[in-house]
Amino acid sequence: MTKIGILYICPTPIGNLEDITLRTIRVLKEVDIIACEDTRVTQKLLNHYKITTQTVSYHKFSEKEKSVYLIKQIKEGKNIALVSDAGTPLISDPGAELIREANLNNIKVIPLPGASSVITALSVAGTEKGDFAFFGFLPRTFKEKEKVLTKYSEINMVFFESANRIVDSLAEILEILGDRNAVIARELTKIYEEIKKGNISNLIEYYRQNPPRGEIVLIIEGQKEEKSPDEVEICEKIKILKTEGFSTKEISKIISMLTGFPKKKVYDLALNK
Repeated sequence: MTKIGILYICPTPIGNLEDITLRTIRVLKEVDIIACEDTRVTQKLLNHYKITTQTVSYHKFSEKEKSVYLIKQIKEGKNIALVSDAGTPLISDPGAELIREANLNNIKVIPLPGASSVITALSVAGTEKGDFAFFGFLPRTFKEKEKVLTKYSEINMVFFESANRIVDSLAEILEILGDRNAVIARELTKIYEEIKKGNISNLIEYYRQNPPRGEIVLIIEGQKEEKSPDEVEICEKIKILKTEGFSTKEISKIISMLTGFPKKKVYDLALNK
């Protein structure tokens, strides 16, 4: 009877090719097949370490089809490594279908530790609170952003974001949460690595003057509901502006701009006054 093979989950470097474990190099050399998000990207890494193992593509458009093929190969006794283009597989990358099928077929899955842009960015963020939630890419619409940001506003939130959207996204975050601290980690481990820390308004100004490129990890620092100025002071300002005839929308915009207090929060308070 043929012995069933093993599925290995192998993290690869997020930029610097030296950021790979000796164990991962050994496994990539010893397995029968390497399933790659993009074979062309992975081949650069394999060439660097003189790894000649056969590769097959496994991306989000072929997950179901390729999962069937790979499970069949493992059942026939072949060992397979799953890699993404960069970092730890299945963190906003394809692979969930393959893991599910492996579990259903009682196939052993061995995860290897390694590079992750999320953890790398968090390690340098220096936030006071240790708890965090990772959400993958920021939602596209304002309404979806608002839903996530307000729900998890008290803990550190980690997102991926594209360089061409980061300024607009920061502006929307400022409107929803106010001017809290954030970290942008760009091109981690690469030649042009950049880590910027500061309040959101300063980051917006910086990236308007210095349009970013490359891959971005955004960390928004968690903050409890107690804010300065407090709600009592905000309510007093709302009352004054209302007597001057300003609309609720105008009031929320004015007070948020002057104090950094979240626009939506001011709007909600103004509605109740």
